[in-house]
Amino acid sequence: MVEMNSHRLKSPNWMNQHLTPMLMSPAFIRSLLLTSTFSFASPIVLIGILLALLSAIEQVPVVAAIAQVGAAKLLQFLAVFGSGDSLQGTLVIGLTCGLVGALFDAYAFYRHQNLRDS
Repeated sequence: MVEMNSHRLKSPNWMNQHLTPMLMSPAFIRSLLLTSTFSFASPIVLIGILLALLSAIEQVPVVAAIAQVGAAKLLQFLAVFGSGDSLQGTLVIGLTCGLVGALFDAYAFYRHQNLRDS
C-alpha cells in the first residue's frame, strides 16, 4: 500500500529526463534573461537611431522635406502597433521581439540538451 502511494507521487521518467534539467539550470535562466533583454532592446535602439538620423538629416536644407516625411511615416507605422501612440508601438515591437528571442533561446537550449544526451 505504501509503495502505491509513493509510486503515484513520482513524476514520469520522461519529465525527469527532459524538463527538469532545463527548468532548473541557472545557466538556462541567465541565458534566457540576457537573450530576452537584448532582443527587447535591439529594436528600440534601432528605432531610436533611425529617428535620430532622420532628425539630423532634417538639418540639411536640401533633404529636409524627405527626412520630415520619413520621420512622419516611421511614427505613423509605430502608431499602428501602439493603438495610435508611437511610443506604445515601439514598446509593443520591443516586447514582441523579446518574447520571440526568449522562445528561440529556450528552443535552442532544449535542442542542445537533446543532442548532448544522444
